[in-house]
Amino acid sequence: MAQITGQAGVNLTQELANYLDANQGNLTSEQLSQIINQYLTGGDKLAASGGQISTGIYKRFGEFDQVNGKVEVVTTGLWSGDTGSLTSFFTSSTQASAASSNYYLDVYDTALSASVQFAVAYGHKFGSGSVSLDNDDSSTLATKATYAQYKNLLLDQGDTKFLFASESGASFESDDIYIINLARARYKEKMDAGNWSLTLSGSAGTATLIDDSGKKFSDAVGKAGRIFDVVSGSLNLGTESEATIGGRFDSNGRGFGKFFPDQGIIVLNPTAVADRFGTSIDSGSSNGKAIHAGITREGKNQFLLYNYIDGGSDFQARRTENVSTSHYFVRATNREFNFSNNPTFVTGSDGSFAESTFERDPRSYITTVGLFSEANELLAVAKTSQPIPKSFDKEVLIKVKLDF
Repeated sequence: MAQITGQAGVNLTQELANYLDANQGNLTSEQLSQIINQYLTGGDKLAASGGQISTGIYKRFGEFDQVNGKVEVVTTGLWSGDTGSLTSFFTSSTQASAASSNYYLDVYDTALSASVQFAVAYGHKFGSGSVSLDNDDSSTLATKATYAQYKNLLLDQGDTKFLFASESGASFESDDIYIINLARARYKEKMDAGNWSLTLSGSAGTATLIDDSGKKFSDAVGKAGRIFDVVSGSLNLGTESEATIGGRFDSNGRGFGKFFPDQGIIVLNPTAVADRFGTSIDSGSSNGKAIHAGITREGKNQFLLYNYIDGGSDFQARRTENVSTSHYFVRATNREFNFSNNPTFVTGSDGSFAESTFERDPRSYITTVGLFSEANELLAVAKTSQPIPKSFDKEVLIKVKLDF
């Protein structure tokens, strides 16, 4: 219970005295609550008893009928249709032969899909892996541009190379990187750290990669947000167990990569990936997928990464976002909204009730709630799951929730 003391109490007493003197001693409960609420804050404020009774189809919200500024954390499946599992991967043969494929390769969930799920890319600090200038005078050294792009996006000022974990304790400096860049429409605000797994498969075997976030906050934070190490392991979905980390390094003690959940980007260490999964790829074409043979370090290495992913056939991922919510409490007291403007409510030219019992006991059914602006503009509509009966012996409270 709030107390109004000190100078505030003196001011309140004086204001009440002045009001009573100016209004010949008349004071309603609504007027009293308005005066007292000037000296109270938040949930301590008083509600006017009874409120206003609506005699039409509109009713103004009271001071305590709205709750704004609530923020909820929502996590959903990351892929199209809010699914959390992607097991089929397709590329566009048109893009694969276009100039853009020198830089990245878009990956789709179906052969006919127009929605990009993620893109794969390869970057090299000095341009290796691009068509050389010796072979093509118009070469743009695409891998050098890609490396520089992600260096500027993800690394702090002054960092010149991507650093991966090392079993020796000293970071492994890498001149080249694999990139898995989730489409913004898929991850929205950020990926859900600790809730993704990617299975890769190559000539040297198959393994699943996850991040090492667990239930902790990130060990590192840079200009791109939180940063986690990529490790091999399992999420243990469907169990109460936490994720299991199977290994942090390849056979030569080099880390697998870095994960940037706030950017929706996974950076892999090509040296560790080649050591763990091998470098050979399938050739030919199957199931409409673009499988490209003859990929070498002087070719489009993003196609090699795609084949690792396609061979593993399993990419689990979820996204998380902070959703601002507003709650509106729509109250229909026993004396309100018992009549309807629906033409079927009356009959005949004299406007008689369609049901004779409505003369003493009118009834209506609530199916829709509209939220209007001060200018009487319809802003939002809420539908009830089923009609709600309303009469003089019934009151209805409907909570409308708006997410932004």
